[in-house]
Amino acid sequence: MEERQYVLRDVPNEDRPRERMIARGAEALSHAELLAILLRTGTKRESAVLLAAHLLHKCGSLQGLVDMSIDELTAIRGIGPAKAVQLKAGVELGRRLARSRGASSPAIHRPADAAQLLMEEMRYLKREHFVCLFLNTKNHIITQETLSVGTLNASLVHPREVFRAAIRCSCASIICAHNHPSGDPTPSPEDIALTRRLQEAGELVGISLLDHLVIGDNRFISLKEQGLM
Repeated sequence: MEERQYVLRDVPNEDRPRERMIARGAEALSHAELLAILLRTGTKRESAVLLAAHLLHKCGSLQGLVDMSIDELTAIRGIGPAKAVQLKAGVELGRRLARSRGASSPAIHRPADAAQLLMEEMRYLKREHFVCLFLNTKNHIITQETLSVGTLNASLVHPREVFRAAIRCSCASIICAHNHPSGDPTPSPEDIALTRRLQEAGELVGISLLDHLVIGDNRFISLKEQGLM
């Protein structure tokens, strides 16, 4: 006789994630239990906790989960579009909270300020992410937006996408940044060429490109400081 996998209804109430969170607080829950709350339900053969544990095994870590797309999530048995969207929404809220600095937005006075803001978020990403910080006239951040997610070694972005977003939020200037998954922040010829195109486009629309940062593993390079723009 085939052994039946346990499902959440087999677990005593006090050991279920939602009940444990209410009784003991979120910090008492494991990664799998927190993900199970986001997933809400499991499958006919396994509980939400087991499905969450299977998901963590597939992505390798919480950081791996951050980098997974909707399509990659739905390729995992038991995770449909609704569950994938719930997970991505939870991840994005966590990312926004992590970069929050209280009620007042941070001001960027030098490249290191922008790098410090972005480093922990971008240094472990397995694909190139192209991110823009949109600033007001006092160099306070209005908003941050990821405009492109590329392959393992290339990120594609067009100046019109950058400045369409800039105009939409009525910013005065922008700082662009992207990561190198290799960990080496040395700018490539393509990085330099893109920076110059963005700088030229900014001059045309009246929105200054202040800098373009390349983020590596706990290192960064400012193309402005390197005299490359």
